[in-house]
Amino acid sequence: MGDGALGFWAALREVFPVTREQRCWVHKIANVLDKLPKSLQPRAKADLHEMMNAPTKAECEKLVAAFVAEHEAKYPKAAKALVTESDKLMTHFEMPAEHWKHLRTTNPIESTFATVKLRQRVTKGAGSRSAGLAMAHRLLLLAERSWRRLDGHELLPLVRAGMQFKDGVRVEREDDQVPVFAKERPTVNTGKRGKIAA
Repeated sequence: MGDGALGFWAALREVFPVTREQRCWVHKIANVLDKLPKSLQPRAKADLHEMMNAPTKAECEKLVAAFVAEHEAKYPKAAKALVTESDKLMTHFEMPAEHWKHLRTTNPIESTFATVKLRQRVTKGAGSRSAGLAMAHRLLLLAERSWRRLDGHELLPLVRAGMQFKDGVRVEREDDQVPVFAKERPTVNTGKRGKIAA
């Protein structure tokens, strides 16, 4: 993650202090595999995918520990790459299971902006900041027509309201246990603008 991305998270936390961060499993897997010999990569990739698709956080943590125990002695860089901020790889377990495939990868975000990046390269810049923003906005409005809804989009208002989930399943709580910030939030519009690229 580059400095720009870290700046993004700092700004996001300033506006939304309770936001939880989910790191991209696809990028993490590529980073770990890069630190292993090619002969070990196919099996390691299967192990890493098993972690990513684990049904519970406890199972994922168990698989991470097993991977580290197996590879740490000979390939410490690979083990370190996996465990560095591994807690942020597991944030999705605190969200509805229907959202997991969207959260485990940055692909929805990257797909969303691929059209804008492509046009920016072709035009070799937009000329001015205002023109660039206008171009990006227009391109995203056009691209939005082909996006599909998030799986479980109807659960977004619950997530935004602070509803807790454990291993993808809603945790039932008394009304007085709902955080104060959650009670004051408006509901989320999940209409056409609530769509995201997959």
